[in-house]
Amino acid sequence: MALNDTLEQLKGFDVNNIDFDKIGVWPVAAKAVVVAIILVVIFSLTYYLEISELNDQLEQAKAKELTLRKTYESRSFEAANLDAYRAQMEEMDRTFKSLLNRLPSKTEVPGLLEDIGARATESGLSIVSTNIENEKTAEYYVEVPLKIIVDGGYHDMGGFVSGVASMPRIVTLHDYTITKKKDTGVLNMQIFAKTYRYKTQEQ
Repeated sequence: MALNDTLEQLKGFDVNNIDFDKIGVWPVAAKAVVVAIILVVIFSLTYYLEISELNDQLEQAKAKELTLRKTYESRSFEAANLDAYRAQMEEMDRTFKSLLNRLPSKTEVPGLLEDIGARATESGLSIVSTNIENEKTAEYYVEVPLKIIVDGGYHDMGGFVSGVASMPRIVTLHDYTITKKKDTGVLNMQIFAKTYRYKTQEQ
């Protein structure tokens, strides 16, 4: 019965002639429809303004959780292998110190030049000249070029190069030229040897 009354009230309500100034005299059914529409609008706005923002926060939290899980897995793996890492670091430290010991200090470079000269003499070469060139500073080390000029036979020069390569100090050989002297027929070799010094913090 009540439903029939409500339907009758809505039939007599002209939507085209809605007057919001006279909302108080509207049928109860019309007021209920307006209230329902307002509630729908409010809930829709609440969803888009509040719930959608919460959804964004939830997605961000999920992404952060994933990142934290990966970080945890990585660090737990590192923690599980901590002893192995420490052993590896100690081995690297020993290797580094060993390499440093093979690099001459600034005061040892003239002695190294003498050792290279001795290798040349042992190989049967005649030393024409040995000179220390200008040092070149890199990021972690100082390069010390040595210019060496010797006379002798081809096989003697090969023995000299092998002798320098077997020295305990780190010495590399570069940019060699071999020419034949016209007057004697003896070979002349000009070669650059490079040794390296560790760059200290003061440098």
